[in-house]
Amino acid sequence: MKKSSSAVYNINYHIVWCPKYRHNVLVREIKDFLVECIETISATKTWKVLELKVQSDHIHLFISAPPSDSPTAIVKILKGTTALRLFKKFPKLRNRFGKGNLWSPSYYVGTAGHVSAKTIQRYIKNQRGNSSTH
Repeated sequence: MKKSSSAVYNINYHIVWCPKYRHNVLVREIKDFLVECIETISATKTWKVLELKVQSDHIHLFISAPPSDSPTAIVKILKGTTALRLFKKFPKLRNRFGKGNLWSPSYYVGTAGHVSAKTIQRYIKNQRGNSSTH
């Protein structure tokens, strides 16, 4: 569990995204630099990288973030900032991707915590008090 000034939370996202056209460009020094970028950006945003796997044509990121940061905002920041930094450090990448769009516009996001959806449903169902059902 983590705490902010107004919440106690445990929010974890599994995020997957890939380069445009699924090009196999996330290799060697590009891969190493990308890992460093994601870890640095996450630390400055107070996100915690729980697991990160960069493969040649896509990225799997398991990250914990506060409730004030939406998954869309996290993806936008990570994709935008990493693209800028990668293009700056590796100018040949910009040439390969034309107008500077390194990442595919789509992504996958799923949520995970320490308990299953069934456990939460059972907990809520078994609460005493107002018995309004949905």
